[in-house]
Amino acid sequence: MASKKEGSKKGSGSLSRLFRLESEPDPFFDPFFETCLIAICLIILAGCSTQPHVVETTEIIAPAATRVYVVRQAWHTGFVIPSEIIQSRLPELADRLGNTPYMEFGWGDRAYYQSADKSLEVTLRAVLWPTDAIVYTRAIPEQPGDYYPDAKVETLCLEGRQFALLVNFIENSFYRDTEGDIVFSQDGLLENSLFFKGTGEYYLFNTCNTWTARGLKSAEFGISPAFKVQAGSVMRSVARNMPEDQSACERIASVAAL
Repeated sequence: MASKKEGSKKGSGSLSRLFRLESEPDPFFDPFFETCLIAICLIILAGCSTQPHVVETTEIIAPAATRVYVVRQAWHTGFVIPSEIIQSRLPELADRLGNTPYMEFGWGDRAYYQSADKSLEVTLRAVLWPTDAIVYTRAIPEQPGDYYPDAKVETLCLEGRQFALLVNFIENSFYRDTEGDIVFSQDGLLENSLFFKGTGEYYLFNTCNTWTARGLKSAEFGISPAFKVQAGSVMRSVARNMPEDQSACERIASVAAL
């Protein structure tokens, strides 16, 4: 009996390590069953979209160094970036949100992200079945570090090419119609926020946090997007791989202040 309990605990533990869940082990959830379940899930999801893809090349020209912000709000992560380049490439953002120094971007499940009522049904549908994606954007009128008092914010200094790749990744996250225009969905739940139709499908292994990890990977940041399904996992990777030398952004900020 003791060996059976030990075996079941070990089996459920590997899933807990994968998703960092804290729960009591199921005595019927043995290692063989768990392995089979994971294999079946991976086979089913193999045909699902993994868009938007990591960007490796870009034609965008960006400043020598730019501060960008990775923001965690509850179980969601996203980016806040200077708005000038992304608005020049997606003019509808400027038309709808006006002249703003920064913009926040996120990606997620269309039904869940746009709904004020986060019901269990909507949540389970988003996690367990591939669903349409949406891009969230919001005008941020001041320094992001001061704008999110209840959020975790990590600041990165990206070189010109790195920032250009990140902008390209965010741009590619917007769905475009046959005319090449991005497609407005609805106003956001917060002031000065909007939703647009996104590329790709949202599901268990392709979440908002996987999207953030792909954006960081596009920016040549040391992170693996695989299984980055939770916000904490993304933020730990950012903190662990933070470049020690971010002096380039400090120098540019000093010049701008003169």
